[in-house]
Amino acid sequence: MAALKIANVNWQSELNKAAHHTSDYSSTEAILRRGQPFTITLHLQTMVQSGDNFTFIASTGPSPAESQRTKAVFNLSEEGASGWSATQEPSEPGCMNFTIFSPANAVIGRYKLKLQIVSGNKVSSTLLGQFVLLFNPWCPNDDVYMANEKERQEYVLNDSGIIFQGLEKYIQQEAWNYGQFEEDILDISLAILDRSLNHRQDPAADVSNRNNPIYVSRVISAMVNSNDEKGVVEGKWNGKYCSGTNPLQWSGSVTILRKWYRGRYKPVRYGQCWVFAGVMCTVLRSLGIPTRVITNFNSAHDRNINLSIDKYVDISGKTLHLTEDSVWNFHVWNESWFIRRDLGSFYDGWQVLDATPQERSKGIYQCGPASTRAIKEGHVNLDYDSSFLFAAVNADYVTWIHYSNKRKERIYSDTRKIGKFISTKAVGTNSRVDITANYKYPEGSLKERQVYKKALKLLAVRSTWKRTKITRRRRRSSVAWRQNMTQPAQKPSISGKLILDASPVIGQDILLTLALRNLTSDFNNIKVKLRASAILYTRKPKAEILQLSRSVKLGSEEVKEISFKISYSQYKNSLVDDRKILVTAVCETKQGASLLVEKDIVLQDPFLTIKVLGPTVVHKAVDVQVTFTNPLSEVVTGCVLRAEGSGLIKDQLRINVARMAPMESSTVQFEIIPYKSGTRQLQVDLVCIHFSDIKGFVMLDVTPA
Repeated sequence: MAALKIANVNWQSELNKAAHHTSDYSSTEAILRRGQPFTITLHLQTMVQSGDNFTFIASTGPSPAESQRTKAVFNLSEEGASGWSATQEPSEPGCMNFTIFSPANAVIGRYKLKLQIVSGNKVSSTLLGQFVLLFNPWCPNDDVYMANEKERQEYVLNDSGIIFQGLEKYIQQEAWNYGQFEEDILDISLAILDRSLNHRQDPAADVSNRNNPIYVSRVISAMVNSNDEKGVVEGKWNGKYCSGTNPLQWSGSVTILRKWYRGRYKPVRYGQCWVFAGVMCTVLRSLGIPTRVITNFNSAHDRNINLSIDKYVDISGKTLHLTEDSVWNFHVWNESWFIRRDLGSFYDGWQVLDATPQERSKGIYQCGPASTRAIKEGHVNLDYDSSFLFAAVNADYVTWIHYSNKRKERIYSDTRKIGKFISTKAVGTNSRVDITANYKYPEGSLKERQVYKKALKLLAVRSTWKRTKITRRRRRSSVAWRQNMTQPAQKPSISGKLILDASPVIGQDILLTLALRNLTSDFNNIKVKLRASAILYTRKPKAEILQLSRSVKLGSEEVKEISFKISYSQYKNSLVDDRKILVTAVCETKQGASLLVEKDIVLQDPFLTIKVLGPTVVHKAVDVQVTFTNPLSEVVTGCVLRAEGSGLIKDQLRINVARMAPMESSTVQFEIIPYKSGTRQLQVDLVCIHFSDIKGFVMLDVTPA
């Protein structure tokens, strides 16, 4: 009796990819989702004998074992103990069609599929091929199941997006190319798992745990930063970026991930929070976990988790580094969608993950997943890192003046500053959606106070709790001021506000007014000390720009305005790439009471316009015209225009830009040949050593050929 011989195996690539929503992956490999059947066809060289028995073996990882759920052995028409099964379907002569079923909780990763045939007393085994198994948001039994199709299209299949940055009062859109379906990206995502510390310590156990999105997402949050495990991106927030790329110059994840992979896993220099979040979004979406990017404005970094951020300034308004706590203008993290079998169904849904290396969690720079429900309800004792993230959106902000004799005076306690305008991209559009209500109850509401006190109690922060009670009581009887009008620790005799006279544009002077009001009927003589500093988005001062003093006499309930200017010549050599300036005014009265007024300024870039000169059709060339202006009153040279976009340009395009005279406009034209249909994002970035990047993007609807 001749053994069954297989001529070739047809993995029904187009049919399976369409059914499994994996058609966009730039790979010839079979890419499938768990919990869903797929079809293969065997073309035979010999005929099947009536007594032949078929057994399939699916295995993944370096040491496949049924006990670890990394190996499944299942007979034809019988569901194995692993949940895998296979059935034979009708077929043409000389062929055999099989439908293979994987369980909804199968380990994800690259599998080998073997067919073992017992014919009489002969046993033969044939490798049918390899396939990649992913999480399946379309499968109701998968932990990552997402019921809404439009949300699945956005959070799994959209390969571009928007990351919000800037200030709470000046929110900016930045385009990001996730590119999760681009060539090599899925392979790189699997390699990230294989390079993790968990995998190096115990490969078999690590692979066995890859059926769980809680485990996989936490490993990825550790591996996207380079701090512990030679991960993908090295963070840097200080100094120059000569030995790498300025974080502001990245426009997407694809270039970063390929650089790490092709550079033999050497961390890519450099990243900051939005880079870590953009890369993690790419990796998790490529593996099939619904993921989005979140921006938290006025984000607290509470090192000791006491839910209080203390800021110290000296009498001139200079920030003093007397604490490791900080408040960033914005911080970017991720949310992924899955159920929490470890916590209970109440905590299902969006889970916060943060790959930016801020604090160690269980000895490693990783953060999350923390349920947004746990954060909102103050359940800060739950896994993973919910206390750190609760503080990021809820901590109190206390400002102190530190005098030269080491005496300090608490001048403000602001209970509403932290965790503002928590934002993400809308489903199906590039507009901003405010999701603050997912993280906390309305500021000042009874429920919000109850949750805050619950969190303090769980964290055993007694002294802060007492202080907070006093602060809350005082707040009820006074107006809660915002950025320039925060709540004083004692009844104020003056109020103040810094006002921009016009939108500040890089290359131009900045005009400001300090408006002071006497809140009493008494005469007030006020000493004003103004200071302007170039800062990072973390609000860390980098360079002093301006200092000046004024004396102001205010009559009974009088209002006076002090106008001043920060000239371009004063700030041009101090401004960092973030284009941010912090202006502070310390106002002292004769009675010794102090007022601190602050204003964050972001200098705006000139506009960059993108015109596509014709219809965009797959595999047909079309010209793109980009126009931009030198914003400076000086000649600039050495600029480079860069363009990228998944489905439009396979490798980042770089074009040298000729010398530009002061305030001169310039136009560059280049050709793109789209290779994927659908809505595509084309990003353009003008990089120049004389000023920070000028970025723009346009959405294109590419029609099939």
